[in-house]
Amino acid sequence: MGKASRAKKQRTREESSGWTAAGAARDAHRRRRSTLDLLPGNPFVRAMLTQNNSNRMTELRTVLDRSTVPVPHLEDMSFAMTLGKQGLAPPWPAGPQQATDWQIRQTLNVLEQADVCVISPGAHAAVMAAAATLEPADVTTLDRESDIHAPTGFVVLPEPVVLVNRGGGLSDTVAFGWQFITQHQVLPTSTYPGVQLTTFMDRDGPVQPPEWRMVVTQARANHTPLPPFVPDGMYGLRGDRATADQSTEDLASLSAEHRQLNQALNRVARPNAPSEIGEWDGGRIEDVHDDFAARYMFAFWRLASHGTTSIGPVAPRRSPAHPDTTSQRPDRDIRVVRLTHQVPSQRTHPEEAGQGRVYSRRWPVRMHKVRQWYPSTQEHRLIWRGPYIKGPADAPLVMGEKAYLVD
Repeated sequence: MGKASRAKKQRTREESSGWTAAGAARDAHRRRRSTLDLLPGNPFVRAMLTQNNSNRMTELRTVLDRSTVPVPHLEDMSFAMTLGKQGLAPPWPAGPQQATDWQIRQTLNVLEQADVCVISPGAHAAVMAAAATLEPADVTTLDRESDIHAPTGFVVLPEPVVLVNRGGGLSDTVAFGWQFITQHQVLPTSTYPGVQLTTFMDRDGPVQPPEWRMVVTQARANHTPLPPFVPDGMYGLRGDRATADQSTEDLASLSAEHRQLNQALNRVARPNAPSEIGEWDGGRIEDVHDDFAARYMFAFWRLASHGTTSIGPVAPRRSPAHPDTTSQRPDRDIRVVRLTHQVPSQRTHPEEAGQGRVYSRRWPVRMHKVRQWYPSTQEHRLIWRGPYIKGPADAPLVMGEKAYLVD
């Protein structure tokens, strides 16, 4: 199949799902602009984020205080594990309101400065599949200089992802923003290159519990409507390959420690787990360890750096009256992320050339170590590869018992 036919087939699949690159780009541009107008000074968003910060700090202090290992300077440790990881330098704020104000300024900076992307349904399915193969410790192998294509970015998903949070409550995530920061830790005092990651809910998304609808209605009645992209959470990721040279056993231990900490936080936050709250009967992602955002974006960045996805501008719209000319686009600052048809992992190695191996499916490959030969130094070095997607370009993507048809 030639390149022109492939492009035509890709457009047909995207349009059959109700998604087009131009439409997604215009919608992302409109909602980002509206969010920039409605977010500054919004009392309802500020109140929600302040409550989140207060709850998080209280839960973390409680868990650290109950630890079998005494934690000196409990307050400083709590701030460092939250705001310090997100990029805030000491002295720490006096209260959760000041922390929220700083987070909102950070969010506005991302929305104003970001390289904005919309991701196609096919690329989104590949990222979701790759993210499902990751362990919490895998994310700590992130190298922001080689894995991330832009120091500031904002990516809008083709549809919200519904998450099952701590205690069984539902929420949805429709966009992610990121920017490079310096992480600040204490005991001992140190700094690390990092990435600040912000998640955004869809104000009008699929999860609409009564409490949320009441807040949306009240905000509109007070002439301070919620923005289309509602900031929901902020995370800090190390970006200096912190554990890239550690053994598989060490990474497994780090993942176990991550889960143990979040299980303890879950018990403090929800001693009596409530039933699911929300209105949604579609697929859900279990996020009881609060790491889906990190795993999704790590997979997104890695697939882009491996060439599994391509990032390019929205194709110019052609005028119906003059098909040979293109019209001016209001969304020219938005890029489209698509699953590529030729990826490095599909290249045939010399030892496989005579085997005639044919695959009928495409599947995600987990992160793994390989001994890479470096001719310049005449030595092998251990490096991490993955996650990436392997298999024929036109085959459906298989993840467990589910198969996603991707372009």
